[in-house]
Formats: sequence, C-alpha cells, structure tokens
Amino acid sequence: MSASNEEFVSIDIYPELMFEEDLTPDCGVEIDDVCEQIKTAVKGWGSDKGGLIDALGSTTPEDRLKIAIRYKDIYDKELKDVLKKETSGDFGQAMKYLSLDPVRAECAMIKDACKGIGSHATLLHTILVGRSNRDMELLKKTYYKYYTKDLTGIISSELGGDNWKLASAGLQAAEEPFDPDYHTEEKAEEDAEEIWKNGQGKFFGTDETKLFKTVVLSPPKYLRMINEIYADKYGYTLTKAMEEELGGNARRGAVFAIKMRLKPYEAIAEMVKAACAGIGTDELLLTCCVIRYQDMMGHVNFAHEEMYGKNIQDRVRDECSGDYKKLLLSLMEKVSPES
Repeated sequence: MSASNEEFVSIDIYPELMFEEDLTPDCGVEIDDVCEQIKTAVKGWGSDKGGLIDALGSTTPEDRLKIAIRYKDIYDKELKDVLKKETSGDFGQAMKYLSLDPVRAECAMIKDACKGIGSHATLLHTILVGRSNRDMELLKKTYYKYYTKDLTGIISSELGGDNWKLASAGLQAAEEPFDPDYHTEEKAEEDAEEIWKNGQGKFFGTDETKLFKTVVLSPPKYLRMINEIYADKYGYTLTKAMEEELGGNARRGAVFAIKMRLKPYEAIAEMVKAACAGIGTDELLLTCCVIRYQDMMGHVNFAHEEMYGKNIQDRVRDECSGDYKKLLLSLMEKVSPES
C-alpha cells in the first residue's frame, strides 16, 4: 500500500491474493520446485533442517499461500501435518506457521496465544488491533471456517477487563473511512476533548470503552488530527495519555493500536524489541512478528535501525540460536537483505 493511502486507511497485512474468491492461483514451476525441496528434506529418518530452511526460509507470504495449496495437490498431504511430524520446538512452531497461508497462520497463532493458563495478551493485541477492516473480516471468517468457533467468543473468554475492551473494538472491523466533510478539525477538537474527559480529565476512573473506540476505529489521517490537537491542548500525545491512564498489557496494546495507525513501521519495530527485552526472549511473539510482517520488514528494519542503532538481524543473532535463528535470518534476508 502506498504511503499516501496509509494516511486514510490502516495498512493491509495479507497479500492481495488472499482476497481472491477463487483461491486456485497459478503457482508456476518455482512453487513446484519448493514443494519438491520440502519433500526431499523430510524423506527418510529425521528431517533435513537445512533443506527446510532453504525451501521455506526464502519464501514470502504470497509464496506460502501457493505452496500450501500446491503441496496438497501434488502429494495429497497437508504440509502442516508433514512438518508437525518432522519438526519441534521454536523451529517447529515457526515451520507450522510457514506451512500455512497468512490468514490460517494467524488463526494458528491465536490458538497458540490462548493455550495453557492465561493467554498471551500482547500477541493477541498485535493481531486484533491496528488492522484494516477487510483483514479483520477475513480473519474472523477463516477462524470460523477451520475451527467452527466464533473468534469474538473465543477472545472474550480469554481476555478480561481493559484487554477485552481493546480487543473487542478491534474485532468489530469497523474503522471509519476518511471523509473530509465529516472528519473535520472541529470534530477532531470535540473528540480530543472527549478523550480528555474520559481519560486524564476524568476525576474518578477512566472510561476505557470510549477511549478505545476512538483510538481503534478512527481512520489514520483523522487520528493524526486528534493527536495533534490533543497534544497542543493538553500537553500529551495520545500514546502518552494511554501510558498514563492504563496499565499492563492493555497499556501496551492501546499504544500499539495508536502507533499502527500513525507510525506502523515504528510500532512493529518496537514490538520486535519488546519480544527480546528483559530476561529471556519471547520466542512466540518474535516468531509471529517476523512471519506476520515479513512483507513490510524492509520498512520496519529501517525504522528499527533508526530507533535502536541495530537491525533486526542483529537482534535475532543476539537472542536466538540454532536452526531457529537460521530460519528467522533467512526470512529477513528475503525481504531486507543486509548490505
């Protein structure tokens, strides 16, 4: 999506091919070659991890949509089932996502984020907020298709309080289209005042539902107008206001939602860093960031270097090891090669 379009609507993460009604793309000999590479790598006793990295680590999201379809056509087996048997650990989890088309991969990420005691709220927020309407509609439709469960119902059972209020706003897939006759300076001033009244200017507590509705459903250009007016009038940007008013995962999610509207590449760069912060790496979050945002990683990597003085490949080398590290580096090299 062009920079000018990003001012008006949130960026799409899914490749355009995902929105075709007839998902029988012309795959070409290159995709067949990748399928054969994978088949060769899983032959015999134990799998050839290097062969799998060579095959899938050099693919794009659109490639993986075609590979998932074509592998089943050629070998009458689901690629995800083949790789589930052949790989494990962080490497295996990444391979599972790479064996699926981008939408099914996100569905699998959501299921993984909801496993065990407590959910991975940060990962869920990155998937559920800051999305374009059509991305979210396709995600909900696909989740129901493969799991016969309503995504909104699943998330409502996993998240509570402010985390659920934020996710619920994103799940509506109701970002307003920018209308210069409606999204005026006067309305932006009214909404900025409303945010203040329901947040920092509220004497008792914060009305998070109204805050999240404005943050999540406003088109980027209009949210930028509100942000500038809010900062001029109250001395805080919207992100700073969220940091002051909210706590925990909801604070991180709300800040991410705003930045995905205003500065999406910086927002993703910050999330990559967050996955590597503190003691121990959040491998699930890091894996999902690299795979989900791969198509825009050239822009993200540039933002990351500007912000932190190092590229994402350096961060992966510092935080990861073995075949898992090699796989993430290969995915990055495909779209953002190091000079």
